[in-house]
Amino acid sequence: MADTPRSRKAALLDALRVRVLTQAVPPGSDLDEVLLSDEFGISRTPLREALRELAGEGYVELTQNRGARVSELGHTTLRDFFLAAPMIYGAVLRLAAAHAQPFQISELKQAQEAFRAALARGDVAERALANNRFHAITGDMAANIYLRPSFNRLLIDHARISMTFYGDDQRDEPGQAADQHDAMIAAIEAHDADAAAQLAEDHWALSRDRIAQFVMPSPLSNRLGDSIPSVRSL
Repeated sequence: MADTPRSRKAALLDALRVRVLTQAVPPGSDLDEVLLSDEFGISRTPLREALRELAGEGYVELTQNRGARVSELGHTTLRDFFLAAPMIYGAVLRLAAAHAQPFQISELKQAQEAFRAALARGDVAERALANNRFHAITGDMAANIYLRPSFNRLLIDHARISMTFYGDDQRDEPGQAADQHDAMIAAIEAHDADAAAQLAEDHWALSRDRIAQFVMPSPLSNRLGDSIPSVRSL
């Protein structure tokens, strides 16, 4: 790719997305616009355009008289994630099974190969990025203009949670997740929406209990647990 202002802006966008997802830049961190301008060789105007784009996607927050900082990942955010994740994942996979196109299924299989390769190498950051890519493709398949923005925001925090709470943990969960990815591909390829929704519920269950330890105190979890709808009902 030619070195142009547009390509430098694209490089900045890609780099900041990866840095946020992998927590190379921690939640709540201020972004130094001068350093970013120097690093990527872009002027203030395209830099601000890029930051506004990232803010719209949920990676950063823009505040008056302070500039840009990475979106927070505090208790409230984590609690909201815990409540919304099973519903949104289930809806996305149900719609993905209904609407997936052959070229998207091919992309999903390639993303799964990358995920398994990251598992084999034991690279936590690469694993989080590959998992994010896999699920982002299912969001494309779902093709719902109302659901997709929420799903994209969810994926940002899912990747960051993975980096925060799982670290270099290589117990059974990642391998089970990879197996479930394979099952999701099969259900989507067969256009079996019910099976896809059930797999979303099973997939969420792998990490739900561990995330709950950090998201909800026990009294709140007990009070809300029975009211959280099953993804199969969506």
